[in-house]
Amino acid sequence: MFSPHIDDGYRQALPGIMMKTLCYGGLTLMTEFVMDAGSLLPLHSHPYEQTGYLVKGRVRLSIRGVEHDVHPGDSWCIGMNIEHGAAMLEDSLAVEVFSPRRDEYIPKD
Repeated sequence: MFSPHIDDGYRQALPGIMMKTLCYGGLTLMTEFVMDAGSLLPLHSHPYEQTGYLVKGRVRLSIRGVEHDVHPGDSWCIGMNIEHGAAMLEDSLAVEVFSPRRDEYIPKD
């Protein structure tokens, strides 16, 4: 699959957090998250491994109760069923890959 860059296609994931699926295959799915300063991703877990990269901004990421101040260029990998959440300290942009693929993130169009 090849996906050219387009400016639209975002949907609201949570208040202050927009997401867009960039590309996916049989086993993985890559998503872009645009997050407003002050927005929160509540603590949660899911049956997907999640690997991410912060492109811009600043985020406080909690993984298993350990907080990490994340800056552009930092990356993370969160195992399946591990509790995690985040607080956006600045307007931020992150790219994350999920495995197995999150079918609920595949656009319906």
